[in-house]
Amino acid sequence: MNKFFTLLFLFTITFAAAVTSEAQLNSGAQQNVVGKAGTFAIKNARIVTVSGAVIENGTVVIRDGKIAAVGADAGIPSGAEIIDGKGLSVFPGMIDAGTAMGLNEISLGAPGTADTTEVGDFNPNAKAITAVNPYSAHINVTRVNGITAVLSMPRTTMIAGQAAVLDLVGATPYEMAVVPQFGLVVSFPRITQGGGGGGFGGPQLDFNEAVKTRDRRLDELKKYFRDAMDYGKAQDAYAKDATLPRPAINTKMADMIPYVRGEKPIIFTAERERDIRAMVKFADEMKVKAILYGGADSAKVAALLKEKNIPVIFTDIYNLPVLDDSNYDSLFEVPGLLQKAGVKFCVSTGEDGPEVRDLPYHAGMSSAFGLPPEEALKAVTLYPAQILGVADKMGSIEVGKLANLVVADGDILEPRTNIKYVFINGRNIPLTSRHTELYEQFKDRKLP
Repeated sequence: MNKFFTLLFLFTITFAAAVTSEAQLNSGAQQNVVGKAGTFAIKNARIVTVSGAVIENGTVVIRDGKIAAVGADAGIPSGAEIIDGKGLSVFPGMIDAGTAMGLNEISLGAPGTADTTEVGDFNPNAKAITAVNPYSAHINVTRVNGITAVLSMPRTTMIAGQAAVLDLVGATPYEMAVVPQFGLVVSFPRITQGGGGGGFGGPQLDFNEAVKTRDRRLDELKKYFRDAMDYGKAQDAYAKDATLPRPAINTKMADMIPYVRGEKPIIFTAERERDIRAMVKFADEMKVKAILYGGADSAKVAALLKEKNIPVIFTDIYNLPVLDDSNYDSLFEVPGLLQKAGVKFCVSTGEDGPEVRDLPYHAGMSSAFGLPPEEALKAVTLYPAQILGVADKMGSIEVGKLANLVVADGDILEPRTNIKYVFINGRNIPLTSRHTELYEQFKDRKLP
């Protein structure tokens, strides 16, 4: 009898494992395959270094996850896997500095798959890195189009939490992490009259009432920042003199300390000119390190942003113009205007996940409306790396940087270009995703 149940148990386990494996295969759940490590040499390729001159016919050597050599006469190590790049171009991997990658799978209809927002207005202790799903279907879909790194951000609440810089490869969130806790995300209070509280529907607020509401919210934010400053001072005082009363531990305030002291950046979401100006004033008053996220009207205050050295993560290329009577191309032109004004900026999709793959086309659109092509490429490679503080690791093709590289048969900002190889951390990533799997599954389907 015992032998029978043992065999039955083993059969059940084996069958369940097979069913699970088949279900995962059919559902596309086998995401974020880590790819093949090793030593690689991409030769006879056009190398777009971004930080320097284009090498029309050269070699890039990848070893131990990094760029080991670049140049027209770079030596190829013995045993390296050689990739003939004739007719191809090598670019640095693109970086989207404003996403919710790994935090949001299906936002509409499946709330359990969305983890971008915490309850309450003030959540500085909410860390994106702890919630990232390394097996999100969006990861493969994104990286096969040449995007190799992202900033993943919590959203919506006034202090939403801390964003993480991620490479799009790894079996755990911390394997993906480049900077686990990069910056604090703050939705700056704005003046809104829609829907009584900023939503759709409902009565319209009087403008004066809307201003009062914004001012009240702003006062709450200022108080929270000042409370965090006081908390930090109390902790410092106790650390120097243990005879003082020990301050109560407050994890939220503890997470605020590096931000209110200007040690780490705060990403402020703001779109309209008046809100951007108010945000700059707030950052000045609080003496914090600010980054503007969104920035639909940022070109209107470009001189102020340059003066205060506030970078812009511009996310509005695909959005409608701010005002009904704005020119259709008013948002397409903003990156070019920021570049002419000398403002630090980058182009981002601002997407939760599925549309991050369109990042090159956002930059390409800005190039068609005033941003020079070489600047458009930098806007999704070197410039986001600089804003995110990782330009020593990625954003250009230089010896010693992470081997985050894209090999393509044309300009990577062009929709007609085909990506041939993607390397992340020196790993040759399979160019497969749920999209490619579905294509293969249904391409030969015969209709009745």
